[in-house]
Amino acid sequence: MTDTKVLARIREISSGTQEREKKAKAIAAAVRKYGAYRWVGLYDIDEQIVSIFAWSGPGAPAYPTFPVTKGLTSSAIREKKTVVVGDVRTDPRYLTAFGSTLSEIIIPILHPVDGRVIGTVDVESEKPNRFSPEDIEVLEQCAQAALPLWS
Repeated sequence: MTDTKVLARIREISSGTQEREKKAKAIAAAVRKYGAYRWVGLYDIDEQIVSIFAWSGPGAPAYPTFPVTKGLTSSAIREKKTVVVGDVRTDPRYLTAFGSTLSEIIIPILHPVDGRVIGTVDVESEKPNRFSPEDIEVLEQCAQAALPLWS
């Protein structure tokens, strides 16, 4: 699937009439297929808790909910910027979701009015340094296209 096709697919799913969970699962699957990534998860963020609401991959993460102060996600929330780690074994912020994860990217979803982080897109790979600059750019565009899930 090309980046143009995955973005069009995510926009189509996001604007559809299905319930949120079904749309979210379809979006996670489309992103996973696009990059042949091992796992993709979509999370809600409230003032204190991060909670998964959809994923595509071999199973649920070890921590389906966790405090906003934990993991790589805490940096994405605090900085309101994408966090990319090429080898999670070398990053003390990493909160193990799967023992086989070596690289991870977390893209914050910002509220369109007040700019607070309301969600994240988390993509994981069993390969070190998996995310190229092109991957990062396309995944950030995918996250933006999925914004209606959090509206």
